[in-house]
Amino acid sequence: MNQAKVVIADDHPLFRTALKQAVVDCMPDADIKEASSFDDLLVEIDKSPELEIIFLDLHMPGNDGFTGLTQLQNNHPDLIVIMVSSDENPDIMQKAINFGAAAFIPKSVDLTTIAQAINTVLAGNTWLPVNMPVNNDAKLAQEHKKLAQQLAQLTPQQYTVLSLVADGQLNKQIAGILDIKENTVKKHVSAILLQLGVYNRTQAGLVYQQLMLAPQENASIN
Repeated sequence: MNQAKVVIADDHPLFRTALKQAVVDCMPDADIKEASSFDDLLVEIDKSPELEIIFLDLHMPGNDGFTGLTQLQNNHPDLIVIMVSSDENPDIMQKAINFGAAAFIPKSVDLTTIAQAINTVLAGNTWLPVNMPVNNDAKLAQEHKKLAQQLAQLTPQQYTVLSLVADGQLNKQIAGILDIKENTVKKHVSAILLQLGVYNRTQAGLVYQQLMLAPQENASIN
């Protein structure tokens, strides 16, 4: 993949530097951009529609758990997203893959391991750390994958409306935030409920909140 377009989205400059070195080792001709927040990442995506790979920090500013991952999949389904984090909770790593990440790279691994992860993804496969304890809850994994697919089917504006519903915003407030008619918001909410297979906005909000990390998961992150 020569001349690959890559963005490293992480709020820690030292890790961005290390990750950049690993990317260069695997893809010497890569065009690498950097972002220190999720909003900055979205700006880079808008400026470079030819982007191919994004390294996304699990807990960078503007990204709550897997909300950023699913937003990218919804708005930019062709992008390859590799999650990175200081967290090494096996359940979180597996959840990232279930929600559609191509890999989950702990920040504690060395450059050689990062390069192995990148090469695995470039070969079209998913990557998780070797010897990682495996959670064999197939039902839960299937639920995560189903949710990711449902969210991917929403339009970008419907996804945004869902995130605002989950944040407790009322239709009138959402209309003001997005500068659209309240009736349009109502239509979006109806479509969202249908797509997610739920009966009201409270249930829809709870579905979206599954993307966020539980308090005990947050506590394990440095």
